[in-house]
Amino acid sequence: MKNFTITGAEKTPFLTWYMDGLKDKFSSEGYKFCEEPAEEIKIVFNVIDQEKPRPYRRKAQATFVVSILEKNDEPEDVFEIAYPYLIRSLANHLIFIARNSEKTNVYFITPEQGFYKLSYHNEEDAEDFFHKTYKRLEPVASAQLVIDNHFADDLEQNLWNGNEITKKMYVSGKKLDEMNLLPAPFPLERYLSERDMRQLKKLYGIGGLSYGNLSSRHNDQTFWMSASGVNKANMRVIGQDILYIKGFNSEKNAMEVSVPPKISPKRASVDAIEHWMIYKEHPDVGAIVHIHAWMDGIDATEINYPCGTIELAEAVANLVRKAKDPARAVIGLKNHGLTITGRNLEEIFERIEGQVIPQVPMA
Repeated sequence: MKNFTITGAEKTPFLTWYMDGLKDKFSSEGYKFCEEPAEEIKIVFNVIDQEKPRPYRRKAQATFVVSILEKNDEPEDVFEIAYPYLIRSLANHLIFIARNSEKTNVYFITPEQGFYKLSYHNEEDAEDFFHKTYKRLEPVASAQLVIDNHFADDLEQNLWNGNEITKKMYVSGKKLDEMNLLPAPFPLERYLSERDMRQLKKLYGIGGLSYGNLSSRHNDQTFWMSASGVNKANMRVIGQDILYIKGFNSEKNAMEVSVPPKISPKRASVDAIEHWMIYKEHPDVGAIVHIHAWMDGIDATEINYPCGTIELAEAVANLVRKAKDPARAVIGLKNHGLTITGRNLEEIFERIEGQVIPQVPMA
């Protein structure tokens, strides 16, 4: 259902105007406004206080929360000041409003460090301003997450300790670790309580904000992939560090994962749905690496969909399909990073050596 609500802290006169504008725009586009948050609410606009940024406690993972904070001046480094509020309020997106006498800059910030802004000057800009805001937020907020896993302890016994493929993934994991491409700019423990850290991990389907992932094809139907949030420098345990992905269950909206018996498995990376789409369509793709970095002269997705969504996976798969050689493609994920295909992991790391730019351009 396309519905939304507005909640949170007391609003200033400008925020009252701004929230009324968002309400009118989303309502005109077919979203139903709910006075009280329903259990299956799709989008929540949560106004937060600068001193006590209270998170909105979701009742369902599919709820997309946009925290909104207003400041009466513009910090020299907006990102450094604003990003902790995104994390502390456990949001999928932060709208950081910086106002002065001449204009209002509205910054949009994502957990992956997506960072862009829209400016508002006067009432004549209002219609265009809210239209641009809607076009930025709605595709991201309505995207379908695939972060659930269906585990089955049916992995063949001869794979319980891995094979030659997983041994090579162990080596490649060390290479990925050495690249030191961490997406989180601050120690999250500085801003979050233990309870909020647990909530953050649950919401984003992660074991921790890590630094990319990698996978390698096993056969026509299956592939091995690094688990979510694991130490890429020491991927050894099958079912915990490295997972055997059997496919995607569309009815359950979950990745199918085969693990050894008597093991407490870790979740698959949220990018598993993207890797699955690429392997399914391109038999020549033998490995995929995702990093939070950039390269010059590459094709990129047009919308910064959240990781782990069908929409992002389809957008990347479409660009891989259009690549001159889908088995050797480098695809940019807007405001986020790269997905790189190859015949094998060794070949991927050889191709990108010396070509990677650590800072992802934001737009």
